[in-house]
Amino acid sequence: MDRGQDSSDNDLRIVCYGTRGSIPVSGPDYVEFGGNTTCLLIDHPAAINVGILDAGTGIRPLGKRILEDERLRKKPIAIAFSHFHWDHIQGLPFFGPAWEEGRKIGIHAPGKDRGVEDLREIFARQMGDVYFPVTLEHMPAELDFLVSEGEEVSQFPRARVLARRHRHPGGAYSFRLEAFGKVVVFSTDIEHGRSLDEEAIEFARGADLLIHDAQYTSEELEERRGWGHSSYAQAIECAERAEVSRLILTHHDPDHDDAFLRQAEEWCRERFAECRLARDGMEVRV
Repeated sequence: MDRGQDSSDNDLRIVCYGTRGSIPVSGPDYVEFGGNTTCLLIDHPAAINVGILDAGTGIRPLGKRILEDERLRKKPIAIAFSHFHWDHIQGLPFFGPAWEEGRKIGIHAPGKDRGVEDLREIFARQMGDVYFPVTLEHMPAELDFLVSEGEEVSQFPRARVLARRHRHPGGAYSFRLEAFGKVVVFSTDIEHGRSLDEEAIEFARGADLLIHDAQYTSEELEERRGWGHSSYAQAIECAERAEVSRLILTHHDPDHDDAFLRQAEEWCRERFAECRLARDGMEVRV
């Protein structure tokens, strides 16, 4: 658990509930870093909503936590999606609060510019009877689906949340959260190309915390151009050039076990001291 140097009750709290990319993994070699796919909790004592980014399999344990926490379970929930690849949506049918009568859940996605018109249909399809025994219509929670045209995400009161489309097969979005005097940038499933995306650097400029895709080593990236992801070196260069305070690397490849990731973290910290590889359940306070 990384609480920073001067944690207090006024901190913005980021909890990683899913840090794996592509597909969930399990087994004795995946205990330290975890195997759930992408999901983040964004929490602050003064926040009106429970803020969640993406709904990979990590949203299942997060849902259990919300139901157990007296403070969190009283709040409406807002979930923003970077994109709709399977590893970012597959946990939603198993999200406990969605099965509570009267629970208010806002589901938001930027992306009318990528042809998304019916957001509900995306999630209804994954719960169709060919794939899942219970349909979306049977979820008792009050689900509010919103696709925005502009760059600002509206379902996070008391926070300014900006979205920026970046390079990824099918399109994906980074988020910049400005709230309670802090700035957190979440940029996963991003492929920079042969040189860094300059707009991505500016989007992260001066952030207190940058959470960045780092699925591959530089050598692996050369073999997987066009797959939509970044290397450790690219993520670190982005953090350095954007002058961010801290860096969390996420979206670990399913073939990278604990030993591999531990060694990768040592290499990354030698280059950027305020850097950690994300772990399921890791808490970062800003």
